[in-house]
Amino acid sequence: MFSAKKIRMVTAAFALGSAMVSAGIAHAQSVVVRSTGPSQAQYPKGKKLAANARVTLKKGDRVTVLDKSGSRVLSGPGTYTLDGQVRRDQTRSTRVAGFLSNRSTRRARTGAVRGAGNSLRMSGQAMPSPNLWFIDVAKGGTYCVANPATQILWRSSVMDNATGQLSGQNGTAPIEWRRGNALKSWPLDAVPLTDGGSYQINVQGMGGAQTVTTRLLGNVPDDLDQTAALLIEKGCDTQLELLVTTLEASDGAIIGGGE
Repeated sequence: MFSAKKIRMVTAAFALGSAMVSAGIAHAQSVVVRSTGPSQAQYPKGKKLAANARVTLKKGDRVTVLDKSGSRVLSGPGTYTLDGQVRRDQTRSTRVAGFLSNRSTRRARTGAVRGAGNSLRMSGQAMPSPNLWFIDVAKGGTYCVANPATQILWRSSVMDNATGQLSGQNGTAPIEWRRGNALKSWPLDAVPLTDGGSYQINVQGMGGAQTVTTRLLGNVPDDLDQTAALLIEKGCDTQLELLVTTLEASDGAIIGGGE
């Protein structure tokens, strides 16, 4: 027999556990990161959806939602419950973690280009950036900077040596890559990174000068949905598109034919 004291302790522990689970569910959410079709106005980019929300789509709708577990592409017609069920094997999980990491200084110094995409880069085929926080020197726009001290300038082709110039309001610096190297550390001493700063990047063979605006984030969220929401808020559309495309490739097929 349990004593009255033990019963009270078990009851209190159960209540505390339930409260913690409820709190976790209350804070879980999804965010719409891409939307096309008749229901686009109902599910615009940036819309936040509560845990277990039901999404009803019409024929021709295609909505990509992202939560802390990953992404799902919902295709209408149908009704879907956002229950956070995204399955990703260990290899895919490792790749996603590397894609989101902002610790890239050592790789930039060594110039190593590793992984399955290396042969494609060396063949000259276009490859998406392998890291969310790299600045693609061939694409202008607004970029969110997770950590100025580890900011990387990235090029998609590594077949040849390349040279160029980075200039901003407070300085100018030459930039160059050796054959086989895709990464270059941002020259902070010569060209400081500032929030809202505008920079021109002109690299040989990269389609001409590109204008880049930087937004310094300070703290980067841990969850994917919060990261996506922050990219949307700051207007970092190139990185948002890269995030969505990368997660779609990692998390599997389009979900169609809902309830």
